Amino acid sequence: MIFDESATWGIPGFPQLLALHIDRDLEARTFNFECASRPLPVMAQSWLISRGCPREEIRLPRGMGTVPADKRTVALQERLMGDGERFELLESETDDLAPSPTVLVVLRSLDEKDPHPYRILHEVADMTTYTHTLREGVFPTLEAANAWIENPDRPLRPAPLASRTATREAPVQRPLPGVTRRL
Repeated sequence: MIFDESATWGIPGFPQLLALHIDRDLEARTFNFECASRPLPVMAQSWLISRGCPREEIRLPRGMGTVPADKRTVALQERLMGDGERFELLESETDDLAPSPTVLVVLRSLDEKDPHPYRILHEVADMTTYTHTLREGVFPTLEAANAWIENPDRPLRPAPLASRTATREAPVQRPLPGVTRRL
């Protein structure tokens, strides 16, 4: 994972993390690589895991970034790491200039049977304690998700246990050529 320092000076709200997957062929002395821009560290980790990277090897090093503020954040992050190919990233907004930096992410489930196909991930950092909280909300329509974005003071409705995708097994899939905006 790479922090893209230039993102702050580029398009406002653009994701600041790059996930980089390098596949080396030592015999041929060649390598292939893929990269994807992601708004949250857990999304970059999920993208790398979906490409076969060992989960335990892609944790953020101690002292880098903020740490989860509560058990709810830890549990959500653990679940999201396994959701790499289950959601499409529709949009994200990163505000690192606020006293409490925030990241807002809108996702769409690729499972057509999901009764709550739209998800919002909302992360807020506390820079005095170097912690962050991450919350997830589910919505039946994109319009309902956008209505929450317009009035974010309301609590997010968490995903019902039955629709939390990490509880179901799904095969790891490689993205189609040209498709790079998956969680």
